[in-house]
Order: sequence, then structure tokens, then C-alpha cells
Amino acid sequence: MTRKIIRISGPDTLHFLQGLVSNDVNRLKDGPVYAALLTPQGKYLADFLLIPQGQDVLLDIDATLAPTVLPRLSMYKLRAQVTLEETDLHVQRGTGPAPDGAVTDPRRPALGWRLYGAQSGDDGTDWDAIRVAHCIPETGVELTPDTFILEAGFERLHGVDFRKGCYVGQEVTARMKHKTELRKGLVTVQIDGAAPVGTPLMAGDKEAGTLFTQSGARAIAYLRFDRATGPLRAGQATVTWNG
Repeated sequence: MTRKIIRISGPDTLHFLQGLVSNDVNRLKDGPVYAALLTPQGKYLADFLLIPQGQDVLLDIDATLAPTVLPRLSMYKLRAQVTLEETDLHVQRGTGPAPDGAVTDPRRPALGWRLYGAQSGDDGTDWDAIRVAHCIPETGVELTPDTFILEAGFERLHGVDFRKGCYVGQEVTARMKHKTELRKGLVTVQIDGAAPVGTPLMAGDKEAGTLFTQSGARAIAYLRFDRATGPLRAGQATVTWNG
């Protein structure tokens, strides 16, 4: 896990973020918030944790996304009284007793705590096992530029708010929520065997989805639900979904 921590400060910080991200940043008064930045077409650009720190907000993001997300945030800044700066902070995380100053991961209790400071690392937790068990997508694995966040489970992971008002990509996201039934999405499946991440899932001669992170006899998969009614093939592995 390599993360970059961006500090957002200034009197317009909350207003600035509220018009951009998928979640309600007013929730920061109660603790960390999980959110995404979307394209105007409603597709995924980045996901991150927002951490309140005094009057500032820390944006905890995968390091590979920071070089593109920071300029995009700066582009949206316009005349807002907001400062964006990379920090030298690091992240420690774990699922055991939380150290002083740690915050709880807002996505699922099973993801434990995060601590921001001079050191990085974790307590040896099997994070893939937790992610697979709770169907929690990972930046750059299950979360890609083709992702719609509702198909990725952001509502279940407390990463989207439908009452906050406008933000970039909000119209498409709201339409998916209120006017359509999701026919595709990330789910946890059973797997007999193993296959590389990205292996197509086949229902006979029809493609039914994609296999992603695996842990033991379970995996995260992106499925077309109407084609996942029986056993699927992923290379030499057999995949079943009990949805």
C-alpha cells in the first residue's frame, strides 16, 4: 500500500470539496469520509479518504493517482480560498487495538484503523482476505476508469450521498440510483481453482464478467447478473455466485 496524503486548507475547503466529491463532506464533523471524484459522465477518476485535521482536511489517496488528481483539483479551485499541497505524511493501518490518534476507516469496521504520521506500515493483517469477504474494491484493481461507483458498491461502503446536491458526475449517479436497476456489479463469489486478475468469466460461450482479487476459495468479480445464474469459467477455475 503506497499512499499520498494531500492537505487541503483555507476558509473555502468544505465548500470546495462539496461541489466535487460523491459524498457529503459535512460528515467530516463526525470523522473520516470515503468519497470519489468522477468524470462529468459519472465514471470513476479516483477514490480517497477525507480525514478532518483541525480546520484542514487530509486527502488520503493511492500514490499512483495523486499526479493526475492534484492538478485536476487545482483546476477546479478557480477563485476559491483553498490551498492544496502534498505532505510528507505516511499511513499506518491495522485491525488490532488502535493507537492514540488513529481514526476508523469509514468504509467497513473490518478495515480497522489508520494513523497519519512519520511512519508507514501495517500490523500484518491479510487485507485481501478482508476485502474479498466484504467485497471492498481496491484502487487500480477493481476500480478502473470504466467503473460506475454504484456498480462498485459505494453506497454500501458509505461513499456516496444522494441528498447533498450537485457534484461532478452527480446526474448520472442519481439516475442510476433512482431510474434503473443495476444489472452489473462487484460481488463476492466462490472459486474452485485460481486465475489471474482480469480473467474473463464465461457462461458457456458468452462473457459474463471479470475475475479480480482472490483469497482462498473466494474472490471479487464483476458480473453481468443475468448471465451468472450457473457455474462460470475463469480459465481453468470454476466460479459460482449465490446471488
